[in-house]
Amino acid sequence: MVIKGVLFDFSGTLFRIEPVRDWLAAVLREEGVDVPAEDFERYVTGLTEAGALPGGPPPIRVPDRLADAMARRDLTPALHREAYTGLARTVALPDPGLYDALYDRQLRPEAWQAYPDAVEVLEGLREAGIAVGVVSNIGWDLRPVFRSHGLDALVDAYALSFEHGLQKPAAELFRIACTMIGRDPEDVVMVGDDRVADGGAAALGCEVRFVDHLPVPERPDGLRSLGLVPGRGPRRAGAEGRERAEGDRTGV
Repeated sequence: MVIKGVLFDFSGTLFRIEPVRDWLAAVLREEGVDVPAEDFERYVTGLTEAGALPGGPPPIRVPDRLADAMARRDLTPALHREAYTGLARTVALPDPGLYDALYDRQLRPEAWQAYPDAVEVLEGLREAGIAVGVVSNIGWDLRPVFRSHGLDALVDAYALSFEHGLQKPAAELFRIACTMIGRDPEDVVMVGDDRVADGGAAALGCEVRFVDHLPVPERPDGLRSLGLVPGRGPRRAGAEGRERAEGDRTGV
């Protein structure tokens, strides 16, 4: 296959959200709320189990009252906020203002870190004349994250679920992304960390390659290993590799 375009997922693929512990500590500090160490640990555990941090650990259980908002959370900003502040509110925090403050923190560029090889791979694709798009299930505009980290100039187009009223794995969202970067789906590789959501691109004829959704220090070369950039190093076999999604939709 001659790659003419690459579509990337956002969270867990190009970027990773900060850990729950750092997220909570930053908000408590910014809001001027002091808590005893034992309470802090209890809040970290509760928020982690609740899945209250977008891009972080998933909920152990979604309350019935939030099931609809969670299922449709990436279709509108209001649903996204409702879903995640609702999950956070299952944990009794010391100040009611913290729930919105926690949500607002994850919208900020400093809460996100690019994977170590993201810039190298995106720059290599740009130098090779390969079009790049970002396709994300998300309820807010992630472009400021890319701008702040110096990656926006390396992305040709963004297809965001809330802007199109579509969520991956809907094939139409990937079709829109291919159109936006001006490439035929059969010449495009989709890169993501979710076998189901990102695997939806295979319905259009895109090849799908996966990376592991790991903390940033634990995945130094997951993108580089996929062999997306012509002449740029060997690819290694394993969980991070080239797969046709039809045969692997078991989840991450």
